[in-house]
Amino acid sequence: MSGLRVLYLALAIWGAVHPMLWFVRFWSAEGFSLSGLIAAWHVNAASTGLVWDLTIAAIALTVWILAETWVRKNWSALWAIPATFCIGVSCGLPLYLFLRARPVT
Repeated sequence: MSGLRVLYLALAIWGAVHPMLWFVRFWSAEGFSLSGLIAAWHVNAASTGLVWDLTIAAIALTVWILAETWVRKNWSALWAIPATFCIGVSCGLPLYLFLRARPVT
């Protein structure tokens, strides 16, 4: 495996684990509530802007993944879509790059 693929994989793991630690910390303090988490994301204009920034980035990433998967027939790259929306762009993007950089056999 190339050094670049290892870096993408490490970033995908970091992008899954690190943000999740903050979500767990939030849920430990506030109780598990998806509506409470979403309300916290919109507590002020700065955080609302960040939510929209990440939402638009996630949609753009999804369109890119779908377009490239259709052309390249790299169906395993589709795993990056649920990773993006269930975990976050910080996991989905490097995961997609990891899967995209796979050597063709």
